[in-house]
Amino acid sequence: MPTRSPTMFRALRHHNYRLWAGADLVSITGTWMQVLGVNWLILSLTGSATSVGLSLVMQALPTLLLGMWGGALADRLPTRPVVIAAQIAQAGLAAVLAALALSGNASVWPLYAVALAGGVVSALHGPALGRFGAEVVPPQDLPNAMALGSIVNSAGRILGMSLAGVLLPFTGNGGLFLVNTATFFVVIGAVLAMRREEFHPLAAAERQPGAVAEGLRYVLRTPWLLVVLALSFVLGSVGRNYQVTMAAMSAGPLAAGGGGYGLLSTVFAIGTVIGGVLAAARPRLTLRLLLVTAFLTGVLQALSGLMPGLATFAAAMLPIAAGAVIIDTTVAARVQIDSPDEMRGRVIAALGMVGAGAGALGGPVLGWLSDSLGPRAALEIGGVSCVAVTLLTAVGLARLSGRTVRQAALRRPSLENA
Repeated sequence: MPTRSPTMFRALRHHNYRLWAGADLVSITGTWMQVLGVNWLILSLTGSATSVGLSLVMQALPTLLLGMWGGALADRLPTRPVVIAAQIAQAGLAAVLAALALSGNASVWPLYAVALAGGVVSALHGPALGRFGAEVVPPQDLPNAMALGSIVNSAGRILGMSLAGVLLPFTGNGGLFLVNTATFFVVIGAVLAMRREEFHPLAAAERQPGAVAEGLRYVLRTPWLLVVLALSFVLGSVGRNYQVTMAAMSAGPLAAGGGGYGLLSTVFAIGTVIGGVLAAARPRLTLRLLLVTAFLTGVLQALSGLMPGLATFAAAMLPIAAGAVIIDTTVAARVQIDSPDEMRGRVIAALGMVGAGAGALGGPVLGWLSDSLGPRAALEIGGVSCVAVTLLTAVGLARLSGRTVRQAALRRPSLENA
């Protein structure tokens, strides 16, 4: 077995992960090309930003309703066939979008139907995708693989939106959707090219009735997991959705307009890459790192509401974006690594449901705060809330840790006398 590398790119030593990371970059690039194309198509058909938001709700709703069922399937079924089947389904949906765009479809409802169907596919295969990603590297390299995945995700997002902006005038929306269709077959090819003997399979759950309820009971009966998920929910709602607050700040106090919003979005994207690099450089992603980063990011968010101009606000967004990636990567790593293999899919599903719920709630809440009290107040309230919840989380985890130590101490004499 190869020795563990101390470098931030140690997960790339593994053949299967290299294939997975490369395919992921291609897939994410295509996905963001499609996201831009769909949003622009809906906006051109309806002239309504609310209609664009409704398509996002259509995509997120299935995760809230079906996510735990997807987790139960992921814990029981082999991951490779599920991942391949999902890629085929998503390629079919992208092809449908291309056909709608190229045929001159003038109705938004077929687009909503595709968005809803895509949300169902994501809800049912997302946990299997998470388990599969954990099987292409040994357990000790999983945090590093997840951190590198954050870099890949950020790079794919930047590349996808940039390519879409360049290609859209020449290919139209239909061309973007066709490109995305092809990317799913790249993923399938990468999965088929992986070496079976280099997988690190997780233990599977037995087929039994009540698997979804069992997953929910596990989450509810695992105090540290509940505390971390609650923190993730708050940070993901009032502590995120920066697309809302950056737009409100650009249009309002900063008077920077669309150009300023574009600049802030670019700076934020660069910050996410930096966050991924910092997370990958860490030998371990610990709960202490999560709490410290959440605290500092919350403070920075509150202070960002006081920034007088575009340059200073952009400077604040850079470390905030980096912190957001470190938080997300650490939460995902701890939730996966510290949970039983046979429960991994359902735990991943629970985290996905928390993320979907936080996004669905946080956007409207921050938008309402920005409209009612102003964007600066929205950032300050959100930042202070994140700091407060982080401190409460630290206290809760410390108490749970102390209780575990006391229970171990009480059990020790009986074990020594046995």
